[in-house]
Amino acid sequence: MMRRVVVTGLGAITPLGVGVRPTWRRLVAGDSGIVGVSHLEPQAKWRELGSPVAGLVPTPSTASQDVWKAADWLTPADQRRMSTFAQYAVAAAEMALRDADWNPTSPADLEATGVCLGSGIGNLDDMYATSVAYEKDGYKKVSPLFVPKILINLAAGHIAMRRGLRGPNHAATTACTTGAHSIGDASRFIAFGDADVMVAGGSESCIHPLTFAGFGRARSLANATHLEAGVRCRPFDRDRSGFVVSEGAAVLVLEELEHARARGANILAELRGYGCSGDAFHMTAPPEDGAGAFSAMRKALKNGGIKPGEVDYINAHATGTKVGDVAEATAIRNLLLGEEGFQRESEVTVSSTKGALGHLLGAAGAIEALFAVMAITENVAPPTLNLHNPSVGDIGLNFVPLEAQEKKIKVAMSNSFGFGGTNASLVFSELD
Repeated sequence: MMRRVVVTGLGAITPLGVGVRPTWRRLVAGDSGIVGVSHLEPQAKWRELGSPVAGLVPTPSTASQDVWKAADWLTPADQRRMSTFAQYAVAAAEMALRDADWNPTSPADLEATGVCLGSGIGNLDDMYATSVAYEKDGYKKVSPLFVPKILINLAAGHIAMRRGLRGPNHAATTACTTGAHSIGDASRFIAFGDADVMVAGGSESCIHPLTFAGFGRARSLANATHLEAGVRCRPFDRDRSGFVVSEGAAVLVLEELEHARARGANILAELRGYGCSGDAFHMTAPPEDGAGAFSAMRKALKNGGIKPGEVDYINAHATGTKVGDVAEATAIRNLLLGEEGFQRESEVTVSSTKGALGHLLGAAGAIEALFAVMAITENVAPPTLNLHNPSVGDIGLNFVPLEAQEKKIKVAMSNSFGFGGTNASLVFSELD
């Protein structure tokens, strides 16, 4: 019999703030963390881009509270050794472990606690700068820290080394599905008995002109240049034109149910289901019918023993692209309506929090899973910002436009899909 997995801690660093509570408070209030980036250096490179907006983690130079200060979490030596995405990961993990009140010290507890955390792109800045320096001045301009700073798994490695965690140490890198895969894989380490506690999530910080040039040339980015930064990302809206690149990290502490109960942990939700699939269709676009998304969601519900009609809220992957939003909405309708589901489309509650945060790439699945947990604990469906004219074919789901909605949420699903056609769905519920 599989062991049950629960969530006992949360940590987040996002464009809406440093910390879970500040992020959630601003999300529900309808605030946006998407800002212009044309002022960043080198300005000439940023200003030539077609979509110079991003979701930036706030710093003392951009905000007055709930801001990122590396020194709050890391020594100067640690800061030199870690790229920004790893720094965010370490800080979010510390938040989550403190929230879970889990500070293992015995050899047995350290062996039973692991880390599963990845990134989609990771440290593009060091790769670019080192490549330029090497081309110009050669071998001696390459730092001894270059390779450790660009390896995706070093975020998980630093978390484990900081806390002495000797359980499974794993890093997924599956584009924008990374965070969801990391959490799902971590849950299976616990379910199969490889660990009692897992620190799981995703982190990303690739705010660099080359990132934007690459996604822009692929015609993936929001390009409505006449709009203010905060309204560029428009999931499910008629005027959507692409996604907005963002940075940040999110971490969940997952724990075996009886282990959590034995130590009196505060259980936030149960991770009931995890489903994965592949589109086998196109490098960057899903099939129009959302078959891969449908499969991932169906598997997650089956894994959790949950009927479609029991799903109270879905945090959609919806990034604001023309094709992707329609494919996901189609898959949701096809799955949740019918004999064991809802009778009317308007009863299905779905929102995309990317309207507020943008797309955190490898961290997106993690922060959106965290929002699914918060929706359960707070009984609030967060809004889809900038949704004035819903337009996804003839589909009429409740997309929670503009304002959060209070409702009883016992079961919440989070979807994540990535380039290459990789899909994952996570299902959380109240603990019975």
